[in-house]
Amino acid sequence: MLTVTKTYLPPFEEFCDEIRELWDSRMVTNMGPKHEAFREALEGFLGLRSVSLFANGHLALEAVLRAFKLPAGGEVITTPFTFVSTVNAIIRCGLVPVFADVLPSDGTMDPESARALISPRTVAILPVHVYGNVCDVEAFDALAEESSLPVIYDAAHAFGAEYRGVSALGFGHASIVSFHATKVFSTIEGGAVVLGQNVSASEVGQKFFDLFSGEKLLVREGRDVLSGKERLDSIEQRLDDEKNFGIRGYEECVMPGGNAKMNEFQAAMGICNLRHFPEVLERRKVLYDNYRERLRGVEFLEPRAGVKPNYSYMPVLSGRRDQLYETLKAKGIFARKYFYPLASDFAFCKGFPGAGNTPVASSLASRVLCLPLYPELGVEEQDKIIFCISENN
Repeated sequence: MLTVTKTYLPPFEEFCDEIRELWDSRMVTNMGPKHEAFREALEGFLGLRSVSLFANGHLALEAVLRAFKLPAGGEVITTPFTFVSTVNAIIRCGLVPVFADVLPSDGTMDPESARALISPRTVAILPVHVYGNVCDVEAFDALAEESSLPVIYDAAHAFGAEYRGVSALGFGHASIVSFHATKVFSTIEGGAVVLGQNVSASEVGQKFFDLFSGEKLLVREGRDVLSGKERLDSIEQRLDDEKNFGIRGYEECVMPGGNAKMNEFQAAMGICNLRHFPEVLERRKVLYDNYRERLRGVEFLEPRAGVKPNYSYMPVLSGRRDQLYETLKAKGIFARKYFYPLASDFAFCKGFPGAGNTPVASSLASRVLCLPLYPELGVEEQDKIIFCISENN
């Protein structure tokens, strides 16, 4: 059976060596040494300063929406061409999703469609990097500047992807990433919030901080402008409060936070997998390029110029998608209609603004099929998939 993805695991002995000391310390949670070592390793790998680890990507998204203190009932412009977690987080935080259409070229949110949906009720923009394809970050930067709205990226698919040499996680005001077992990089379950470069920028950052803080201009030590570091520290503290019950000490609890901490075993898996990530990425690229070179009769999504993808998925587009899906399944090849249905097509989402009015996203959802892609996929197995598609599409 060939599945659409398969969890990458490091050598068994390597993981055992990494967790061995946990049997001595018995410290297995609460931001212990492995948590901190993994966080620092990630910051070094990404070339970004502010990484906050979470138990999973969904809780990371909820936490960052709350940490930005977006006013209840406010509208968040997002895309329907995403996993339902994106929309669920918006709703669960007391906000209203508004659905923009996507670009036919790569499936990411269309900045012009988003711009047309901005209203006095809009409190944030939440684009999604899909399949490792990076959004038009420059257009969304410009949109953020002209509208004074924070841009928060759902970058669940984007670990390891880059745009013009910069990690995809460094754009906007924050990004969340998933380290779920199905992702290109995994801690089994897990996720992170990465604060973007705009948060600490001295001029632009102040405006956004005042907006999403929901507070009047903060004053510290007689000054009416916070430094970039102070703004960054404040949001980082909010994220810590959100994931650890609001506890700031043995006898202090400042808010009704949740429990979304990454544990030491997850962090240890991340430390191991990060060592192997370059070779994993290279193997995925070989498989991805082989699909692109040899497949006939299907269309491909094209990453934007300047994007270095992470080859996290192998989406193809076919007018005979459903028939092709069933043919592959009959031969033991389990592809995935991903994303289908659109998030806006679920019953609880149909009443939200923009639902049912995204023709490009609807077209992609009706034709997309993600093929098996993972490092252990063998040459003969990939040949079987390619032959089956070529013969039946």
